[in-house]
Amino acid sequence: MINQTGAPLIETERLTLSLPKVEDLQASFAIVSDSETQRYLGPQPTRPDHFARFLRGVGSWTLYGYGSLMVRLKGSSEPIGTCGIFHSWRGLGEDFDNQPEAGWILMPDHVGQGLAGEAMRAVLSWFDREIGPRRVVALIDPANEPSLRLAAKLGFEIFRDGLMPDAEGSEERLLLLERIKP
Repeated sequence: MINQTGAPLIETERLTLSLPKVEDLQASFAIVSDSETQRYLGPQPTRPDHFARFLRGVGSWTLYGYGSLMVRLKGSSEPIGTCGIFHSWRGLGEDFDNQPEAGWILMPDHVGQGLAGEAMRAVLSWFDREIGPRRVVALIDPANEPSLRLAAKLGFEIFRDGLMPDAEGSEERLLLLERIKP
């Protein structure tokens, strides 16, 4: 099913994935601000930083036809995470910037249940069918072993290290991954 903006409503066995709404802004900020979740996301986000990130994910739908989705348990209106494939420029080089980028974030009490994998398999399937199979990139903190395992299961492989500036002006090491056309 596609809504009026062209974004899909994706349902899996346990989840509903839908376009973020303005009402989801506070919940999504709470998700990325959670101390356990945030440890792999870089500096603690400010509300203005998060608002820009939220808009980037939603705006990707308008400009590219794909973007971030809110993750909810079926039958619940409360978001438990975000996932999707969005378009971004991060200053990480021509082999990463201006590419479809995959990402997934869940609240800690929903981690380890296979929900992120369930969501991303559905998103990647939708993307390959609707946008066309093509290269998709991702970035993951090297200490985030569960996300690295999931990325490998989804067909992503590390292609190089990346350095991203943090709030203090130093650089944080990240692993840059790619999923070549399936």
